[in-house]
Amino acid sequence: MASERIILGIDPGTTIMGFGLIKVINKKMIFLQLNELKLSKFDDHYVRLKQIFERTVELIDTHHPDEIAIEAPFFGKNVQSMLKLGRAQGVAMAAGLSRQIPVTEYSPKKIKMAITGNGNASKEQVAKMLQQTLGLKKLPKNLDSTDGLAAAVCHFYNGNTLDTGKKYSGWDAFIKQNEDRVG
Repeated sequence: MASERIILGIDPGTTIMGFGLIKVINKKMIFLQLNELKLSKFDDHYVRLKQIFERTVELIDTHHPDEIAIEAPFFGKNVQSMLKLGRAQGVAMAAGLSRQIPVTEYSPKKIKMAITGNGNASKEQVAKMLQQTLGLKKLPKNLDSTDGLAAAVCHFYNGNTLDTGKKYSGWDAFIKQNEDRVG
């Protein structure tokens, strides 16, 4: 494992994509950025997906992350919402894979557990813990960006052990691990 690396965390969404970046030097986390991409101004779902892809590529080209941690969609009852969230996640993953950046996905419960010690923690509890851990002066109004940052911090805490989540190093690895989804 490199002694210095940058982790991009993404909370994909069809209305707001939250993201955060941390730099890891040896075993110390340094906060770099958190922000969100507002997508509600675009009516067309496909335009939103294009925006997610382009913004993710822009983040990669600007910050040169070594790894991407992404929050997996939460499985709810609304099938249409799940489909849209899965597409948003897939587009963000594709952006990383197109730049040969390893991508690891984590369930929301795993991220919350890593940050707060409670897999059922609220967004507010996760944000407050991140604020305390990383010394953030102020929290954003919307907590989608802290959710993205939480994915990056979760990845750091999990130390890239193989059983932390689904990890993809490129298209071949993704296809091999998802043969049932590729047809």
